[in-house]
Amino acid sequence: MNKSQQRGARSLPAPRATERSQARRAELLAIGRKLFADTSYDALSMDDIARSAGVAKGLIYYYFTNKRGYYLAIIEEAVAELVARATSASELPPAERVHRTIDGYLRYAQHNQAAYRTIVSGGVGHDEQVMAIHDRVREQLVGAIAEGAWSRTDIPPLARTALVGWLASVEGVTLDWLARKQQLSREVLRELLTRTLRGTLEIIAEFDPALPPPTPPQVQSRTRP
Repeated sequence: MNKSQQRGARSLPAPRATERSQARRAELLAIGRKLFADTSYDALSMDDIARSAGVAKGLIYYYFTNKRGYYLAIIEEAVAELVARATSASELPPAERVHRTIDGYLRYAQHNQAAYRTIVSGGVGHDEQVMAIHDRVREQLVGAIAEGAWSRTDIPPLARTALVGWLASVEGVTLDWLARKQQLSREVLRELLTRTLRGTLEIIAEFDPALPPPTPPQVQSRTRP
């Protein structure tokens, strides 16, 4: 940004959180997600972004300050959507909740591949701020799994470490699944990850019997009179 642009950006008033401004901001974020999915961060200029959005460049400065602010806002929105998809089953029984969490996670990755890769890989050159966002979403997902498995998020260090290890493997598997054009169906991958999670929960229970794995739905149905 040159000096005249900086002066123009500083002179603009702070955006108001009206419905109209929120809709415009959401529209700009949607456009940005498509742009950064197809073009690298360094290859996109603010002029390119403004031209693609059909708006004056000052409007993007108005909402996001600069290109980096715009990029980080896009990632934050993607993270919020990923977490919402993965944690939308709080009303279900524990085992079904865990199952739905994994399914929501994979659905997000499948339908938002560029955003998912950015979240998991750390953005441009393993950007520290993007990595911090990634760490935060990982903690939220670990909490969602713990809540689904044990109806609590304040878990001992051993349980947290085991779940972080499982989630790290999920990230690697999901990236590979996307890179290989989803040779496995989402349903098969979901079942694979669900079973590996169950194995992790059973190992946790061996170390800490106070944290038993949730009873699978099929076992529950067999025990009904």
